[in-house]
Amino acid sequence: MGEKLTKKDVQKIEQELDHRKNVIRREAIASVQEARAQGDLSENFEYYAAKRYKNQNESRIRYLENMLKNATIISDESRDDEVGLNDLVEILFESENEIQTYKLVTSIRGNSLENRISIESPIGKAIRGHRVGDLVEVRLENGTSFFVEIRNITKTDDEDEEIRPF
Repeated sequence: MGEKLTKKDVQKIEQELDHRKNVIRREAIASVQEARAQGDLSENFEYYAAKRYKNQNESRIRYLENMLKNATIISDESRDDEVGLNDLVEILFESENEIQTYKLVTSIRGNSLENRISIESPIGKAIRGHRVGDLVEVRLENGTSFFVEIRNITKTDDEDEEIRPF
């Protein structure tokens, strides 16, 4: 079982694959050929940089193709009154009496530095499908748990979000 992706995730991955195969790959091959034509390869920094860029692109293509091959397609729809994908959720952490706002996303869009949490994370798993006012237990892998209260849910769109690099 691979990544859980929405149809929009799949479309973004396919767009990136198309761009990498039809644009970046051609540019990378041309750069390698141009650098190779400069002569002595043993001290040719441009050649090694071009080869590295080409290899990174090919690696990303394989990564994305593998992700699509093993993906499970999930729905991004949810009822208006429950936490679903792409929703901004205001959460009260009871033990710290602190409120945080997170956006619930698929794992390929997760970025904790931008408060985008994955549906695969402990908090994401716990709050998905709950409503405002619900007290939810978040269970961690080490066996401990804590409680959060859902304070607010704002429905959003994910059109501008990028998929994670690697």
